[in-house]
Amino acid sequence: MIIYRPMTKKDIQAVSVIEKISFSVPWSKKSIEEFFGQSNSVFLVAEEFGKVVGYVGMYQVLNEGNITNVAVIPGYKGIGVGENLMRDVINEAKKLGVKSMTLEVRESNEAAINLYLKLGFESVGVRKKFYEKPVEDAIIMWKYDL
Repeated sequence: MIIYRPMTKKDIQAVSVIEKISFSVPWSKKSIEEFFGQSNSVFLVAEEFGKVVGYVGMYQVLNEGNITNVAVIPGYKGIGVGENLMRDVINEAKKLGVKSMTLEVRESNEAAINLYLKLGFESVGVRKKFYEKPVEDAIIMWKYDL
């Protein structure tokens, strides 16, 4: 059974590994540690049998939330792990007084875009050449009125 919970310091290594297998330009372990230590950040993980299989990160500025990364390891994609992580971080954000949330997503990442649309995000713009390796535009998405 997969459980969803707040990330702890013990999870940083596992999250770092998920970053490396999920993104062409992953965050460093040090960056994850620094971000995790900030009072305005929220990190949640999905765990099964003691193994972290996915995570989501968000930081809060005033009443806005910015999703930094959502990643799920191969073998756990397409079964609702990412959706549950997103629903949980939205609920946590509401508790913190967040009124709207934003994120960027690769324009080619149809699965993620469809998930965000399902959760009530809408496409509001494009950041040209936002991503590297390969260079690609990002779709800017917002969810208003949490």
